Amino acid sequence: MDVKDERFEFGDNWQRFLKTLTEEKIAIAQESICELFSADSLAGKTFLDIGSGSGLFSLAAMRLGARKVHSFDYDPKSVACTRMLKERYFPDTDTWVIEQGSALDEGYMASLGKWDIVYSWGVLHHTGDMWQALENAGHKVVPGGWLCTAIYNDQGVTSRRWTKAKRTYNQLPPALRFLVLYPAFVNLWGINFLLDLRHGRPFHSWKTYQSARGMSPWEDVIDWVGGYPFEVAQPEEIFHFYRRKGYVLQKLKTCGGGKGCNEFVFRLDE
Repeated sequence: MDVKDERFEFGDNWQRFLKTLTEEKIAIAQESICELFSADSLAGKTFLDIGSGSGLFSLAAMRLGARKVHSFDYDPKSVACTRMLKERYFPDTDTWVIEQGSALDEGYMASLGKWDIVYSWGVLHHTGDMWQALENAGHKVVPGGWLCTAIYNDQGVTSRRWTKAKRTYNQLPPALRFLVLYPAFVNLWGINFLLDLRHGRPFHSWKTYQSARGMSPWEDVIDWVGGYPFEVAQPEEIFHFYRRKGYVLQKLKTCGGGKGCNEFVFRLDE
């Protein structure tokens, strides 16, 4: 069985997510992009969304006034999700292009040219060759442009265990995946539930949960457990990797050494 056979179909999760999409979630996505650049809009900027997923952040870029948006994803169902948002909110524009493609396909990547903003949030560690994907993404930025990415933190032995769990989940027939999903759910949420009970607020954490990607807590659990291929890096590894290529770190948000992504905003020297 090769990596393609074990790959998690993120598009299934994104299709469920779009059923719950609200104006509030779109506004949160727009605010998160504005925060990255300390700006109120993307007016006049071009925006390349590598691994567009649901299409939410491509939509946010369009609403923030980006001059041109190009979205692509490896997963055809994710591509369909992004197209659904375009048809819903920007049906008549030709400045938002959506395609199926791979960050590892050097020919395809070369055909895209260079962009003011390259955005690939929580994506490149799922390609099966993270460092090559990071390399390819880095070639897409114009001098003076921005590269925004989020990469899973390397927790050492813990990350190796999660890799095995994720691979097992994807190898199992769908009817048996609960054998991995339910124990992982307890691992991820058990302490929160106990603390809520202790404070007399059953399921408070679950009800008030806000995913950075706008997903529900259950969708986020499935996304985490199923997310394979799965690679990780320490924040300094990503910093030095892009520094050698002329990038200057503008913002860094780490997950404090725990599970989750370290978030980076780089700018390419002019």
